[in-house]
Amino acid sequence: MRALLDTLAFLWWNIEPELLSPDAHELIADGENELFLSAASAWEIAIKYGKGHLSLPGDAESFVISRVTARGFRPLPIEISHAVHVCHLPPLHKDPFDRLIISQSQLESLPIITADANIARYDVEIIW
Repeated sequence: MRALLDTLAFLWWNIEPELLSPDAHELIADGENELFLSAASAWEIAIKYGKGHLSLPGDAESFVISRVTARGFRPLPIEISHAVHVCHLPPLHKDPFDRLIISQSQLESLPIITADANIARYDVEIIW
């Protein structure tokens, strides 16, 4: 299965896996699945870490890169098409990072692993 982790799912998997739902945990743990992490999530983590709003074991850059590499997550770059597709999303969610992840999910046909009820209000498949 192919799926896109939202930022919290990525953080919880790496810091507090007990916060993941059983379905999300099982899907992420299964090495046969092709899992993606958006550059938007890496950007969000870096910004929150830089502002002191997120505590990590180490700096944000080495944390994200080492965890993506260790698990074999596939990086999902932000394409211009992803960015401009956001204009088609209804204003149900104000977080710009999540809106970009929703856009990527729609354009790349990737379900999102997320506990965010606001993301679930969009036309995307949710795994939780």
